[in-house]
Amino acid sequence: MTASRTRRDFLRASAAGLVLPAAGAADPARIDASTLRHKVLCGYQGWFRCPCDPADEGWRHWSRNAKTIAPAALTFEMWPDTSEYGADELYPAPGFTHPDRTPAHLFSSANAKTVERHFRWMQQYGIDGAFVQRFLVDLGRPSTARVLGHVRAAAAKAGRVYALCYDLTAAPKNQLYDLLVADWKRLVDTERVTSDDRYLHHGGKPVVFVWGFYSDRFGPDLAHKVIDFFKAERRYGATLVGGCQWQWRAEKDVEWAKALRRFDVISPWNVGNVTLVDGRKQAATGSWGDDLAEARKVGMAYMPVVYPGFGWTNLKGKAAARDTIPRLGGEFYWRQFVAAADLGAEMAYVAMFDEVDEATAIFKVTNAPPKEAAFATYDGLPADWYLQLTGEGGKVIRGERKARAALPIRP
Repeated sequence: MTASRTRRDFLRASAAGLVLPAAGAADPARIDASTLRHKVLCGYQGWFRCPCDPADEGWRHWSRNAKTIAPAALTFEMWPDTSEYGADELYPAPGFTHPDRTPAHLFSSANAKTVERHFRWMQQYGIDGAFVQRFLVDLGRPSTARVLGHVRAAAAKAGRVYALCYDLTAAPKNQLYDLLVADWKRLVDTERVTSDDRYLHHGGKPVVFVWGFYSDRFGPDLAHKVIDFFKAERRYGATLVGGCQWQWRAEKDVEWAKALRRFDVISPWNVGNVTLVDGRKQAATGSWGDDLAEARKVGMAYMPVVYPGFGWTNLKGKAAARDTIPRLGGEFYWRQFVAAADLGAEMAYVAMFDEVDEATAIFKVTNAPPKEAAFATYDGLPADWYLQLTGEGGKVIRGERKARAALPIRP
């Protein structure tokens, strides 16, 4: 029996609940929540909804039509593997059947049991935790608060860490600052999220990721204002992770260039940034060395973004097939971990844990999706393949495993 097979057997036993600590029991593997150093954290969208789930918002993020789901209305690229989900986590997808003719089901992020399952997978595969996505345009949705509550409980049970990631996408420029500040103050004062044992801190402050510092979206004055808030506020201050364009060092606007060098941690968005190697798309990581050097020069930490692949033909249409980035059996993903480790990067951001919309998910996806529409798969590799690779990526970031080009696991 190979070592990799022994590991898979252990993970399957874990999934069955055979080696997990009892509720409330001390967990020796609880992740240190006092630092970002040596962390690999996944973006957790948590935005999926189904009819008759606790949120009752319809087929949100599964279909263009909240009331119905059909092949022409799909907005996601990969069908999740729901074989381990309980009956109370499964929502029938009418008209969709797997190749073995069994009815197809989807999950809802509004279901507490499902969020707990996802964080338990993080625990089982050695993933440190998540940046929970919080879109400013969705703050008025009751289910946004519901999902955050589920994450807090799940992180506590699984011993993982979490932090908020505010996404500025589509937020009105004249409301962006007020929405962001009011929400963060409420979460600190009323919800007391930063008092959670599992809320991630760094440098003695809670970590807040703000994604969307793009110079074509709003002016530098607003960027500086957001940064000033988190740096100047004593009660609401935070270690600020700034998500920006991958070409940040080439920014020509002087004030924007200054703003992009004021974060505590910079995390340039690299999804879709590719180069050709032997005729195949690979993530462009050639700028990472200069990114890291510039970040250190101005006193910022550097958190590169790694992702397993990309695709959005169901979301954008057949013309978008040219944007597809094949996963190459995990090679595409693993090369990024190796590049980060070779540079001495002490942290990494995985995009994303659960985003099947744009085929960047690393959680369990089925290789036998319904045939009523076209879906990307893991090409016959185990459903947990990318969970395993992410766990191994954490080892090279922490220096526990030597970073080598060859994949560290075998199917």
